[in-house]
Amino acid sequence: MTTLADNLLPYGGELYYYSDVISRAKSEEYFNQLFAEIRWKQEPVKIFGKEILQPRLTAWYGDVTRPYSYSGITMQPNHWIHPLLEIKHLAEKYSGAAATSALMNLYRDGNDGLGWHRDNEKSLGPQPTIASVSLGAPRTFQLRNYKEKKPVISLELQPGSLVVMKGESQIVWEHRIPKSPKFHGARINITFRNIL
Repeated sequence: MTTLADNLLPYGGELYYYSDVISRAKSEEYFNQLFAEIRWKQEPVKIFGKEILQPRLTAWYGDVTRPYSYSGITMQPNHWIHPLLEIKHLAEKYSGAAATSALMNLYRDGNDGLGWHRDNEKSLGPQPTIASVSLGAPRTFQLRNYKEKKPVISLELQPGSLVVMKGESQIVWEHRIPKSPKFHGARINITFRNIL
């Protein structure tokens, strides 16, 4: 297993940031492959009883027996494709946890985002390990205490970087990708997880 970086959470779980686990050239190659080959969709989700389109495109890949449900939608997995399996192996090496599935997000530009949430679905278990790989344009990633709504921790995720969240991080903290007009390029985010 790879040596861990410093835990960036002051309490309540673990978060590790690795800025360059994939080289810039390889990161661009993966981005171009996945941008072209992934079956991207814009799914509606239910928020406070209202159905709205998510402000990003998504896809679900993984073991074919592991669907994923959140916010009123159930995603059936597509079969793994070669570049995803390569990135999955790297994510598992750094996180120390096996992954059965990958939730993929395509942020087309700074107008796409993801609101405050926790990855705490029952299918992920009580203390899931989430390994999140970034490709394409940089974007800001933020965390805050779920109950107190502070402090806010911000990281600028670079292409080829990896974030690992584990322990109580999905209980104590929530996270988001805020919309921001200063970001112009597209970003692909792959979050590897184990569906029980």
